[in-house]
Parts: sequence; C-alpha cells; structure tokens
Amino acid sequence: MGETETTENLQVLQQALGHRFNDRKLLLRAITHPSYMNEHPEEEVCDNQRLEFLGDATLDFVIGSWVFDTYPDFDEGYMTRLRAALVRTETLAQFAKQAGIGAALRLGKGEEEAGGRERIANLCDAFEAVVGALYLDGGLEAVEAFIEPLVGPAAEETLACKADQDAKSLLQEWSQAEKGVTPHYRIVSERGPDHAKVFDAEVLLRKEVAGRGSGHSKQSAEQAAAQAACEELLKTEQD
Repeated sequence: MGETETTENLQVLQQALGHRFNDRKLLLRAITHPSYMNEHPEEEVCDNQRLEFLGDATLDFVIGSWVFDTYPDFDEGYMTRLRAALVRTETLAQFAKQAGIGAALRLGKGEEEAGGRERIANLCDAFEAVVGALYLDGGLEAVEAFIEPLVGPAAEETLACKADQDAKSLLQEWSQAEKGVTPHYRIVSERGPDHAKVFDAEVLLRKEVAGRGSGHSKQSAEQAAAQAACEELLKTEQD
C-alpha cells in the first residue's frame, strides 16, 4: 500500500468514524497489522496490538454503560449476557466491516494473499485498536459517538434471536429435543502470539459441522461456534 493510498484510506476512515484525528499516527497505528511491520521494520509506526488491548477495555466500559442506560429493566445477569454478545469477536468484526476498517488495513503480502483483509480475527483486532486510538485522541465522547449507532441495531437483533443467552445451552436444548444428540465441540486451530492467541472452534451434531467460531479463549470460540449454529438454525426455521 503506497503513501498516497494510505493517506486516502485514512481520510475515508476518519469520515466513517466521524472523528478527525489530531494525531493521525494513532489511526495509522490502529490499522497496521503485525504482518505489515514484519515486512517494513524501517517504519516508525508500531503495529496495533497495544491499541487493541486498550480498545478492548474501552469497549467493555462503553458498551456496558450503553446497555445499562438503554435497558433500565434488565438485571445484572441479563446486562452481562447482552454485553458479551455485543463484544464477541464476530460482532466486532461485523462492526469493522460496516466502518470500512478492513479496506484500510495495512497487511503484509503473505497475510493479504491469504485473505487477511476478510479474516474475522484481524477485523476484530483492528476494530478494537481503532477504538483505542479514538479514545486516546478524542476521549470517551468520540468513542461513544462512533459506537452507539453500531450497537443499537446489533442489540435489537441480538435480543430478537435470543443471541444474548448462553448459546451452548440453547443449542444443547434444541439438539437433544429435536435430534436426540448432544453437541460436540473441537478446537481446530490456534494462532497468534501467546498474549493475543485466537482459537477456532467447530460444533458438530453427530458428524456434521453445525457452526464455526473464533475467540481469544477456547471457551469463547466454542460459544461463538454455538452461536453461529443457533443463527443458522433460526434461518432454516424461518425459510
């Protein structure tokens, strides 16, 4: 990605974020994947992993606060489950696509050729990093202005299909009642450094893969796989 293209991508991304950065290096860092830095060690900008850490913590607070204010009748357990559904890897990756973050990512050639621009884990990580950059440059107000229009529709959809509930429990109840089988989970791959490991999981009903998902722990990856299976089953029932 050339300098002119990078500049144009930053301009487009700032428009999507609704925030013009005082320090554009923060945004540049947020969209810089580690694979890019491995191939361009001469550049001063670091990769996005530290910003990802900050963004993750910021999202937990901002989305938790939004859930608290938006749903005053929800108890602690319900709020916790809804927040978890809104900050899961797949949801944040979808937010990243909506904001055009995938198109702006700076990737190494190998990662680019392997489809890294569409990879859920990359999109999620970059989204968290962008939120971290927004927080540092514009504070919580900038983060809230960006996040809330994304979270509102996602929360409505989550509640409509009961995705805030424990997906593994829902899937097990359905599969035992309808199929007479218990879901089986397996971790099919893991990648990334130890401090930012990403696991890929599958859930099987008998020998058929019913859903796939990713997460930063084996448990969250299994939950994501169960959620994907539940969503697919819901689509099938509606057709």
